[in-house]
Amino acid sequence: MLSRRTWSALVVLAICHGSQTLLAGDAISPDEFDKLHALIKPKPAEEKWTEIPWMTGLWQARQRAAAEGKPILLWEMDGHPLGCT
Repeated sequence: MLSRRTWSALVVLAICHGSQTLLAGDAISPDEFDKLHALIKPKPAEEKWTEIPWMTGLWQARQRAAAEGKPILLWEMDGHPLGCT
């Protein structure tokens, strides 16, 4: 999965790709918007993680992992989930 910084760089490159450089306040045509939207929208192959039956309770996950003899992936972060870097 690409980081937010990588996505931002791709969008900037896509916008600057033409002979005319667009600034943040400049309007873009519907065709340009559709191209950019298709470029940055995650493809189905990039969202396989959504098919995993994630558990949100650590204790229940530990019990299940012990019963099945499997490891645990603990994804922990601080701060707001949409603003954490």
